[in-house]
Amino acid sequence: MNLNELMHSIIEFYNTFSLNVFLTLLVILCIYLISRFTRPKIKESIETSRFKEELIKSASHYANIILIIFSIPVLLLIWGFDFRNLLLLSTGILTLTGVALFANWSILSNVTAFFIILIHPTFRRGNFIRIIDIDNYIEGYIAEINMFNTRLITDEREYIIYPNNLLISRPSIINPRKQYSTVGKITDFASSKDVDKK
Repeated sequence: MNLNELMHSIIEFYNTFSLNVFLTLLVILCIYLISRFTRPKIKESIETSRFKEELIKSASHYANIILIIFSIPVLLLIWGFDFRNLLLLSTGILTLTGVALFANWSILSNVTAFFIILIHPTFRRGNFIRIIDIDNYIEGYIAEINMFNTRLITDEREYIIYPNNLLISRPSIINPRKQYSTVGKITDFASSKDVDKK
């Protein structure tokens, strides 16, 4: 193939698929702009929360992966991929993805909770937190937030690994006035107060 034939085939391709190329470049530009917008927000949130610098890279990396995963179907649609035959499969995949990212019992919901915790201003490194689960509680200092769990340190220098999805779905007291102990029952303190009143 000589140079003229190559140029002719490139011009023919561009004439046929100019709208597809334009929309693809637009999607890539949107991905770039969203990525450029989210990275400073993640960095600012992590610096405000006093977490380690490595968390910025991993959070930005996972945010970019999620962004690319959601943009791939858009690019396939632009280039004419026929989704009609895959409607049942794509519905099933979307349902499973939704359940995996947001259902309380799912491991992947910890990733969603990770980003919520990063943006939330009260979950800062060094804050003392009491997580209440019905009549039980766990308390400690927030030491580190990972992709799937948060590490708490107690006054006795013990580590508690707590899942992110449970951390945002349970009532929590940040920097309570009174510290009880690492793990316990709230009913014990309620009954001791009743005894003190008598």
